[in-house]
Amino acid sequence: MAKSPGENGPRSPAAGGSLSGTRENLAPGPDAAATDELSSLGSDSEANGFAERRIDKFGFIVGAQGAEGALEEVPLEVLRQRESKWLDMLNNWDKWMAKKHKKIRLRCQKGIPPSLRGRAWQYLSGGKVKLQQNPGKFGELDMSPGDSKWLDVIERDLHRQFPFHEMFVSRGGHGQQDLFRVLKAYTLYRPEEGYCQAQAPIAAVLLMHMPAEQAFWCLVQICEKYLPGYYSEKLEAIQLDGEILFSLLQKVSPVAHKHLSRQKIDPLLYMTEWFMCAFARTLPWSSVLRVWDMFFCEGVKIIFRVGLVLLRHALGSPEKLKACQGQYETIERLRSLSPKIMQEAFLVQEVIELPVTERQIEREHLIQLRRWQETRGELQCCSPPRLHGAKAILEAEPGRPTLQPSPSIRLPPDAPLPGSKSKPKPPKHVPKEQQRQQKAGGQLDKTPTPGQAKVAIAGGDACPPQEVPPKDPAPQDSAPPVSAHHCSQESLVSQESEDTYL
Repeated sequence: MAKSPGENGPRSPAAGGSLSGTRENLAPGPDAAATDELSSLGSDSEANGFAERRIDKFGFIVGAQGAEGALEEVPLEVLRQRESKWLDMLNNWDKWMAKKHKKIRLRCQKGIPPSLRGRAWQYLSGGKVKLQQNPGKFGELDMSPGDSKWLDVIERDLHRQFPFHEMFVSRGGHGQQDLFRVLKAYTLYRPEEGYCQAQAPIAAVLLMHMPAEQAFWCLVQICEKYLPGYYSEKLEAIQLDGEILFSLLQKVSPVAHKHLSRQKIDPLLYMTEWFMCAFARTLPWSSVLRVWDMFFCEGVKIIFRVGLVLLRHALGSPEKLKACQGQYETIERLRSLSPKIMQEAFLVQEVIELPVTERQIEREHLIQLRRWQETRGELQCCSPPRLHGAKAILEAEPGRPTLQPSPSIRLPPDAPLPGSKSKPKPPKHVPKEQQRQQKAGGQLDKTPTPGQAKVAIAGGDACPPQEVPPKDPAPQDSAPPVSAHHCSQESLVSQESEDTYL
């Protein structure tokens, strides 16, 4: 996981030579010219001869590495209920974060509905706010040529990221193009950090759930808020967290801690890829998504908990250590973990129940930082403080714009719903004497109240407030319906959704 512009490794021949840093240089070749009309398998799969193969619900080629067999399916009725609850939360996000954050955490632990996962990750991480605060910034970075010392390294890593996923299976396909754009943009956004190889799988997972611009800002939040310093040149933050993990292991599983100590196995040998890639290259895919749901909500403590659960169940008993007599056998055991301990339901429950808190992590961080300073001196990378999850990120940005969208249509309190045949009730504030006079006259007052005269539409001028024309003096039963129904239909058709990439 070395971070160096001159890193060695196999390189696939590029169709058009080296990159100059713009998206056009990764354009598909002539064999993928007809990829605009996407089939159910995706253009990249067809361009590489995978049209006959089946794709699972995560986008992986069935039977290839990364694809899974039997999965735990959520009943459709339960899934629809969860989608409804998440839509309500996302449409009133600030209120839920301020008053019902525990409920959000519980729902993240149950799993975010797949159709809303990308949007929820943006809201949880603060990437949505970042995008609103920096309009056009990604486009500006995207069109810049980029630093040549990083472009070749990024290009070399593209084909290694989930090569059996339909988005990334094709050399120069749309997935690899977007991945290149996101990683290049980050090197321009944070030139002092540049590019680290472990950022590529992080960005690839994000691109599976959202467009490139949103994925870029989520990547920024992960690198700056969730895992600050992880991708810096000296990798000092990951070394500190390795010592924190090892110290916490002594409390969680003394047997595993004693074995690793006796074998003198440095934590960096087994936890570097776990932590830097947030287990995206370690766990089955359904488990990866559930871990990321909790990670975006609760922060890095979820990464620590997952690591501790894996170590405890892999090395936590004398029976399991019989086959791990030396360093090589122990490291191989940790590289080829049992599928049972990585299974989604088992792993998630173990992670939720493991009593490791942010306070314990921060206490250990101070202890390990003091030891580092005593033995190695001051840290060379001055990264910002780590924020533990969505609530901490929200509280750290008090002046951020609100994320609470307004409803599509606002009607007066007493107005009938569009399409309703019921008679409108007289306003409560009208005195009874006035109502009797209106009934005696056979009609209501021709002058409508301001609340009845306008239908206010949220979200701009999709349907401007309409003045209700005066009615003809006719019996109320035969009166035509108020024009709010027509206005509501127009607004629902013309108003664009805030997030259509689900």
